[in-house]
Amino acid sequence: MTDRTSLAPGAARQLATATKTSPQMRGISPRYLLRALPWVDIDSGVYRVNRRRTYTVGDDRIGTYTEGGAARVIPGDLRELPYLRPADDDALGELAHAFTEVAFEPGETLVQEGADADHLWVLVRGRAEKRSTGHHGEDALLDVVADGQFFDLDAWTRGAPAPYRVQALTAGVALRCPRTALTAVSERNETVRAAVDAYLAGSEQRAGSEAPIDLSADHVGEPELPRTYVDFEEAPREYHMTLAQTVLRVNTRVSDLYNGPIDQTRAQTNLTAHALREQQESSLLHHPEYGLLRNIAPDQRVQSRTGAPTPDDLDELLSRVWKQPGYFVAHPRAIAAFGRECTRRGVPPVIDTRFGSPLLTWRGVPLLPSDKMRFSGAGTGTTEILLMRVGEAEQGVVGLRPSKVDDEIEPGLAVRNMGVDHRGVTSYLMTAYFNAAVLVEDAVAVLQNVGVAHHYDYA
Repeated sequence: MTDRTSLAPGAARQLATATKTSPQMRGISPRYLLRALPWVDIDSGVYRVNRRRTYTVGDDRIGTYTEGGAARVIPGDLRELPYLRPADDDALGELAHAFTEVAFEPGETLVQEGADADHLWVLVRGRAEKRSTGHHGEDALLDVVADGQFFDLDAWTRGAPAPYRVQALTAGVALRCPRTALTAVSERNETVRAAVDAYLAGSEQRAGSEAPIDLSADHVGEPELPRTYVDFEEAPREYHMTLAQTVLRVNTRVSDLYNGPIDQTRAQTNLTAHALREQQESSLLHHPEYGLLRNIAPDQRVQSRTGAPTPDDLDELLSRVWKQPGYFVAHPRAIAAFGRECTRRGVPPVIDTRFGSPLLTWRGVPLLPSDKMRFSGAGTGTTEILLMRVGEAEQGVVGLRPSKVDDEIEPGLAVRNMGVDHRGVTSYLMTAYFNAAVLVEDAVAVLQNVGVAHHYDYA
């Protein structure tokens, strides 16, 4: 016997019907990048980007490695120097061997403006800034350079005075090569000598530039007009559909007996589709072949000057994608760090509603948060901020997907029943087909080495 006078809640719950939610998933994000991209439906599975002919360009970085505790230049990467592209491996190896290691500290001057540029410098790690004396005698910041970048190629090749000074922002290590090493290689290698002579004569086209179109303007009388044509790339880049794919397995006993009020197959399909879309967004950013962050031209990469993402840094990005910039894409922690820098300067960014959410904007361009933007180290490491122009009409970035797929449940996402096996398990092949294309190089730019650990006391 008990002293209860009514039915206990625990027993009463056995007669009650629970109100259930659909299955929840922490890994689902807003996927703003997928929503911001204009999607082009592809009929044949291939998207060919025809461009005006451009001159070959690399990644503007000279790679290094460590051997016996000392940094060394990768000989093949010396082909980033335009006149060394036709050089053979022996010549590159000889030149790479001439580099010597130099350590530097913050504030140290590596190259003095106006001094003889008798060394080519390659940064192994660390950041430095290029500064020069402006037109009115002011100190002007030209650029910030970081790992793998080199300076000053033109002055070093010509034996001319350095056009700017280079001052270290952080501690680091650099490799430098004396000009005498280039002279020695040129004297022994006719191919290198001819390429260097063409470079000095100015007859070599600048890497990344387009083939010229001869025009005439503001003439008087009846002069003979130039004759020209527009040259196209003979082997334009083609984008093929890539995919994210998995096989979803559902036991028929589960789907037969425990299918109400929530459809088991539909619930599992829905969450798996979300996982495929999350992978799709990550691949659009980081895939080694077509990822947006892997397809940025050298002159579209900007180094953060202080590490923290400042308004000045984002303005520099906007100067690279100045033709109708569409969206910044950044990790939420990078956006928070940018907000702190704006607060510190007293210029809070404007909030605008896009895709049904309040988003920070800078100069009217929204900052889209994405947890797919990776950190190079731990949570206090560095990340990147992407800026892009979007749309075919704007010669920007577009998403690609097939116009029609059998058993499609969403555009580009198909679920195909593969049948029931001998264990009574039904298998469903789930496939998301997609890709992204950068139509013109200046449609994307990136701010690199962005730190997120800067905090301030506003009291």
